[in-house]
Amino acid sequence: MNLSKKPVSHHAWVLLCALTVVGCAATPTRATEEDARDTPPSGGQAATELPPDPFDPRTFTSQFSNPGACERQARRYLPISHDEAWAALKACVEGTPFTQLQALMSSAWQHELRTRPEGAALLAKVVAQRGGSVEGDLRMLNEQRLPIFSLSAAMAQPDTYKGRYILVRAQVGDVRSEGDKPTVWLVEQGLGSVASERQVSVTRRKDTVSTTSGNLGGETPLGNGNVEGSLSKGETTRRTITVPHYDNVSTDTGREALGRLAKPDPFLTPGRDFVILARFDGMRTTSGSVDEEDESAHIPVLSIVSYFIPHPLVVY
Repeated sequence: MNLSKKPVSHHAWVLLCALTVVGCAATPTRATEEDARDTPPSGGQAATELPPDPFDPRTFTSQFSNPGACERQARRYLPISHDEAWAALKACVEGTPFTQLQALMSSAWQHELRTRPEGAALLAKVVAQRGGSVEGDLRMLNEQRLPIFSLSAAMAQPDTYKGRYILVRAQVGDVRSEGDKPTVWLVEQGLGSVASERQVSVTRRKDTVSTTSGNLGGETPLGNGNVEGSLSKGETTRRTITVPHYDNVSTDTGREALGRLAKPDPFLTPGRDFVILARFDGMRTTSGSVDEEDESAHIPVLSIVSYFIPHPLVVY
């Protein structure tokens, strides 16, 4: 049998080449699409990477133009490492003017704030950086079931709040010593505002002076006569534009407490307001009182955990 090869036509060669090109190109095209789906975009790459070890708070916070962006980046670390995420959040609060209390109360940070020993102190610092409006911010914390309470609530139900965290804005009135541990007399302060008018434009002043002079002649009971004289009249006009201005003023609420310190602290200055986080130790009978049944003869006792100087401006 004579098996001879038939020549391949020009059209067949063209068809074969076209199929070969399509087949070869299809495989890398599918691989490229799959790789693109598995590879995160460049903007989200930081979400899957932890900060360098060791962690440098200043380097971390210097990357962000505002505290909100810093908190969002710290939150992205939570699925990978809770410890690294918490370290990043602390750096945001301590290294930026952080006032985003609502962001801390989101579900993402609830577990960390409840379980970490420094969670309450972190919240207290944010309250101070927001201006120290303790009453209003405590209301927000309690709505999210975060266990930090007011001094008034603890005084009303001492047995219920004993051992719990208390947040109070107070002024240091006096420093005393009981054995080797100092105590400070705390006077609780409420925060209010006083309105005043502040000038915002240049005062415009207009001074006008007019003078009238002349002679007056006529008959009088004494005879004919002339009277000469002048009359001057002056007028001043002023125009000033003002706007209402409000200053934060702390006022005494009438509640006082005795704060215990582990050691003397020279920075807890008498006569100055502080936002103080403490544990409520119960009520104690004041010295010199005769009637122990009298409620006014008892004073709350607090173990001070931390304190912060409130910012002069209040964030609402």
